[in-house]
Amino acid sequence: MLNKVALSVVNEVRSQHSEYVFTYAGRLILRMLNSAWKRARRKVALAVRVHDLKHTFGRRLRAAGVSFEDRQDLLGHTSGRITTHYSAAEIVNLLDAANKVCEVRQEVGSPTLILLRCTNTGLGPEKTSLGKVYVSAN
Repeated sequence: MLNKVALSVVNEVRSQHSEYVFTYAGRLILRMLNSAWKRARRKVALAVRVHDLKHTFGRRLRAAGVSFEDRQDLLGHTSGRITTHYSAAEIVNLLDAANKVCEVRQEVGSPTLILLRCTNTGLGPEKTSLGKVYVSAN
């Protein structure tokens, strides 16, 4: 399956060489040596592998709101666990989600720290869930 950008590139190449899509000097490419990829990486000083592009594709599908099942199909996975690995959340989306808490708190008022305490057993000071010791006022 090709998106519209990839399809336009393939169609352009097909117009030049109608029999094969991927050719070199007018002949079919039978194997990939990756030399062009390596030169391109060196030129832009990126330490990225072709395989890394699959991770990028999976993350971008997730960021675009593509369903899990469709991501799994587009990535060619039979295991949902592998799809999850390839479609991790974009950092910017996680940061936006974390900042939503701040936005909600601003609507309500100033930030408040709520300490949860265990009930006093009568054996000494109470301990909070944060491990700090408070003496009960009771």
